Order: sequence, then C-alpha cells, then structure tokens
Amino acid sequence: MTEPVGAWRWRSSAALRPLVPEIWAWRSAAGPPGTHQGVASAHLTVILCIDGRVELLRKPGATGGGGPYAASAAGLHASPAVIATGPEQAGLQLALTWRGARVLLGLPAAELAFDVVDLATLLPGVEPLLDRLHAAGSWAERCALLDAELCRIAASAPSGVRGPAEVGRAWDLLIRSGGTLRVADLAADVGWSPRHLGERIRRETGLGTKTAARVIRFERACTLLRSPAAPALAEVAVTCGYADQQHLARDFRELAGTTAGGWLTERPPPPGSP
Repeated sequence: MTEPVGAWRWRSSAALRPLVPEIWAWRSAAGPPGTHQGVASAHLTVILCIDGRVELLRKPGATGGGGPYAASAAGLHASPAVIATGPEQAGLQLALTWRGARVLLGLPAAELAFDVVDLATLLPGVEPLLDRLHAAGSWAERCALLDAELCRIAASAPSGVRGPAEVGRAWDLLIRSGGTLRVADLAADVGWSPRHLGERIRRETGLGTKTAARVIRFERACTLLRSPAAPALAEVAVTCGYADQQHLARDFRELAGTTAGGWLTERPPPPGSP
C-alpha cells in the first residue's frame, strides 16, 4: 500500500448519512511510542484497521484497558480514552449516530456507553470485510465499499429499530442548537418532564440530557477549530455558547484530556476526500 500519511474525509451516501454522517480514512507513519486521546463526541466511533491494530490503553472513564483491536466500537462518553501510538497503522473510522447503533449494530447506544468492544461481537462478517477492504486499490474504493456494505446491513435491519420518536426529536433539537437549548425548553417541546426526558435519553444513548448537550457543544467547538478558516479559540468559545475561553479550556481538559492546542497538534485540518 502506497497511500501517503494523513487523514481524509469521505461524506457518506444519502441513504447512510442519518446513521453514519461521515467516514474517515487514515494512515499514520511509525514513530516513537506515545499516546493519543480519544475525545468525547456526540457520535459513537467504529474503527476498522487495514494495517496494524488499535491498542487501547484505557477506556473512557475507567482505569482498565481494552487491549489491541483490529475492529472496535466505542460508545458515547464524557471523558477521554487513551490509545497507544508508535507502530504504523491505517484504517477507516466511522462517526456513528445513536440511531446507527440500533440499525447497524442491533442495540441501543447506551449499551456501549463509556465502553469499547470488539466489533466482531456485534457485527458478524467483520473479518471477511476487513480482508475486502485491505484488498481494495485505493481509499476511495475502500470507503465506497464500506458505504455499500453498511447500506446493505441497514436495508436488512428489522423495522421499528430506530428508537423512541420523542428521544429522536429531543436529540435533533439539541444538535440544531449546538447543545445550547435549555433542558426545560427541550422537555416542554417533547411533552415530557425534564426528569423523564433525562431518563429516556440516558436509556437510549448512555448520556443524560445535560451531559449530552455538553458533548454536542464540545463537538461543535472541535469542528470549528479544525475548519479551514478556524476562528481564534476565544471566538469559538463565544460562538458555541461557552461562558468564556476558560470554560472551553476546562471542557478540553475534562472531555479530551488535553489542551485545545495539544488536540489540534494531533489533528491537523483534513485535506478533503480520499
């Protein structure tokens, strides 16, 4: 394989987008041993390695590690995971919605919250799929192959697996507001009490309403910081609804385990599609 070192974004097909908004292809060069932070996100993370394995040193919110994975699925979390770096690696990473967890993995996202598991335990046929992805001739071919396979799985999923409509509306409203909508207003919109809403969102996603809003807001800030014309950190904080820059800095410490500068060093702006 001769692809250059880096990361490339693939926008998933329209049919797949509600479940998997995007696919990332990446290749990292071999280097000295180190660590990488797996940060909190409003999406579950699914990784399929083409070369090498991902070595999980510490799961989110836990002291224990998960070991090496050729393919893994990580649930929503509000604390960082720690991943080993050093060996050359290449693979594909999916941003999976909580609806996608139900349709593609066959379970509520809450069952994976603050955890990382071997994808083979959830998705039969992963090993042959990894072989097919490895044999493909380019990143674009691999992404298209994976997109088509996920569409096939989604089409064969039982009807009625997309979760409660009220939870879906509440989550979508939180996403549209960038995580800034007040819980009381959110609950009033869906016709539930704030307590009942929190219980139902936690039962479906693994995060309570306030934590979900915090993670959504943080993910928006991270997206802005990685945009081609990234605003200054203080401007990002204001745009995303933080009280001030220090408030955003605290979220980086607690949700990413690093500073905004350290996070950006690990993740330079992507060049585009493969």
